[in-house]
Amino acid sequence: MIEDVVSHLAEPTEPGGAATLSCGRQGSPWHVLWTRSHCERLVGDQLAAKGFEVFLPSVSAWSALGGVRRRSGGPLFPGYLFLHCAVDKESFLEVRKARGLVRILGERWDRLGVVPEAEIEAIRRVLEAGAPVLPYAFLREGQRMRITRGALKDLEGILVRARPTKGLLVLSVELLRRSVAVEVDCTSVEAVASPLPPSRREGAPLRALLQLRS
Repeated sequence: MIEDVVSHLAEPTEPGGAATLSCGRQGSPWHVLWTRSHCERLVGDQLAAKGFEVFLPSVSAWSALGGVRRRSGGPLFPGYLFLHCAVDKESFLEVRKARGLVRILGERWDRLGVVPEAEIEAIRRVLEAGAPVLPYAFLREGQRMRITRGALKDLEGILVRARPTKGLLVLSVELLRRSVAVEVDCTSVEAVASPLPPSRREGAPLRALLQLRS
């Protein structure tokens, strides 16, 4: 259940090193690293040791093993973490050396996929707020809304279903086609725009989708 999930923010590391001078600076793009199963932290630690700034958002949740409830942690987006760097060919080759890395999402070293800063910031804000959070199916459509109060004030989202109860604010990372959900009070939202037309939905920036429970 969502109440059993606790969020944890993996702090980005400080940039440094000759091959990473363009990494971690304000305005540098965010890229996505795709890793082998259970290798997210391995890859992140290797890159951090080289001075790259990485962001591995993670959560911890209760699980039952042998009838005993235990809290275990894991990445918010299994198989992925984020790299903050204006990648050149040298830094690209350096990143590719990391054990456990499959690839950097994109077509080639000079045409890498980019995650908007707003999407990274939204994930950080949710985790820092300490709100219950869990992975959620990627969503697209509905009416755009804005949270009006609380720790998540001014985050915008999409209203999928209206119910006068608690809801789920779903933050999506377009490049990953992944989303996470955080519980919110549905009375703390207001409409800010009409539903997005089909032509505007593809390739749009951050989607924070509000799906209210039935």
